[in-house]
Amino acid sequence: MIEVQSIDKSFAGQRVLRELGFEIPDGRITALLGANGAGKTTCLRIVTGLLRADAGRVLLGGRDVAADPLAARRQLGVVGDREGLYERLTVEEYLTLFARMQGLAGAALRQSLDAVREELELGELWKRRTRGFSQGERMKVSLARALVHRPQHLILDEPTRGLDVLAARLLRRTLLRLRAEGTTILFSSHVMSEVAELSDCVLVMADGRIVGNGSPAELMENTGSDNLEDSFVALAYGSAARSECIEGTPA
Repeated sequence: MIEVQSIDKSFAGQRVLRELGFEIPDGRITALLGANGAGKTTCLRIVTGLLRADAGRVLLGGRDVAADPLAARRQLGVVGDREGLYERLTVEEYLTLFARMQGLAGAALRQSLDAVREELELGELWKRRTRGFSQGERMKVSLARALVHRPQHLILDEPTRGLDVLAARLLRRTLLRLRAEGTTILFSSHVMSEVAELSDCVLVMADGRIVGNGSPAELMENTGSDNLEDSFVALAYGSAARSECIEGTPA
């Protein structure tokens, strides 16, 4: 379970997160939505331990990310907004490096490498250096890095950005399989069809707070909307913005 408990964060006197709190049970996929500047990336960076909150705390499987960062990160896989590939290494060398950093060795290391190679269809890329990889190929390697140690919690920031159809389908299939295996998944996205298809729960952020929380169907019902995009606009921007969008639509 991921538990975010009343976290606050400010930069240069500007408050970005305001007593932000939510819980994500194991075996659920939760989408984090918000307009640019709503605080999504700051939230994800605090959850992953890249930033420290000014107040409040984040627990991963009961481990405090700030107080016990190494134990918390062992449970965590991250696909961020930058792939972070080492372009002089082959895929096998790159994943072996990160698996060893997570404490894997011997038979366990080999089993984990074999598993992600098969699951993410990396066979043709396995012995190639990552320099010159396409966006879809880079995503697959980044996802493999995040999963090689079989983490309980997976965080993804805009994971399908720039992907072709086949790469996006592979990612969705992988996330659904991980959910069935009990993995806790939190991802941010601007693609409403993707959010509606994948998410058990949607969190909508505005001005550093959660302003909407529920399944896609619940959010549509609560906002009186016919689709998730209209629900998001109503929650993130207010009903006036939604009315302006509707009135401005050409006949």
